[in-house]
Amino acid sequence: MSRPHALLRAGFPFLKTLGMRRVTNHPTDVAVASDDTIYVLNRHALGGHVTALPFVDPGENWDQYLPRMGPDGWGDGEFIWPVSMVLDEDQTLFISDEELNRITLIDREGAFISKWGEPGDGDGELKGPAGIAIDRDSYVYVADALNHRVQKFTKQGKFVMSWGGIGQGDGQFNMPWGICVDENNDVYVADWRNDRIQKFDCEGKFLFSLGMSGTAKGEFQRPGGVDVDAHGDIYVADTGNDRVQQFDQNGRYLEQFFGDATLSDMSRSYLMTNAQSLRLREMSELEPQKRFRSPRAVRVDDKGRMFVADFKSYRVQVYQKEAIPLDASQIAQVPRSPTLFVN
Repeated sequence: MSRPHALLRAGFPFLKTLGMRRVTNHPTDVAVASDDTIYVLNRHALGGHVTALPFVDPGENWDQYLPRMGPDGWGDGEFIWPVSMVLDEDQTLFISDEELNRITLIDREGAFISKWGEPGDGDGELKGPAGIAIDRDSYVYVADALNHRVQKFTKQGKFVMSWGGIGQGDGQFNMPWGICVDENNDVYVADWRNDRIQKFDCEGKFLFSLGMSGTAKGEFQRPGGVDVDAHGDIYVADTGNDRVQQFDQNGRYLEQFFGDATLSDMSRSYLMTNAQSLRLREMSELEPQKRFRSPRAVRVDDKGRMFVADFKSYRVQVYQKEAIPLDASQIAQVPRSPTLFVN
């Protein structure tokens, strides 16, 4: 699918909230399956698991979605400090674990498939693996955070190549965290301690970077996640600033999101059966409850829905992009001195 010449950006409204405390505790990542099941990767003080949620309220059938996938532990299919998750075309979940220094593969029911990765700093070895992404040629990219590099593998864990190293220059990293791959196989890395996003081709050639340390528009404080949609727009989970920022394919700032959460369907069901919690909710100030608190990841699916892992609020917030693709005949050329007037 080719990118449009331009876009009529009609809006990006909040859509809904998924999850609640005790079900999606400290979500660190999200994956969307072909049948609209939403997989949420959760992380605890010493452990983690995956929760599968329906996008549409199942009514009284919530129990079928609540079993934990992946218990706490060091065994096959178990997790200690899971960080990131991606779903491949076969609907297999690849999950990184920064404590176990490995990548674990499970199916959609949580059954263990395989694992790969060994601790170390040699080729193919991992030290604190964080973000994980898969390109259209089925290569797997891992943000090898504590080795300050990106590594490229086959799905079976065979080492292909790596790039990076500690530093602040182009192509260098300081704890790379989130990672994604666009439809052109270009790789975007959330360079966590350098407070920027770097873009590379699939062979590790540096293309450009965006962002710097700060709180203003286009600046970051510890960006934790990055994703790119079908239009080429770039989304960054600006974790330390409690927001998500959106940029166009050239890195031009577009918009920021601070959170607009409503109660999820399961939260409403729970509250309606708990009189004490209802009273506390009725007495609460509502404005702060809407906002992001340390969003760790952002994912955009092929329907234009943006899913934000709202880490400290135990939920996922969902927005819906509204945009109309334009060809060259529908829009004027870029003026030399652009000024936008809206009546």
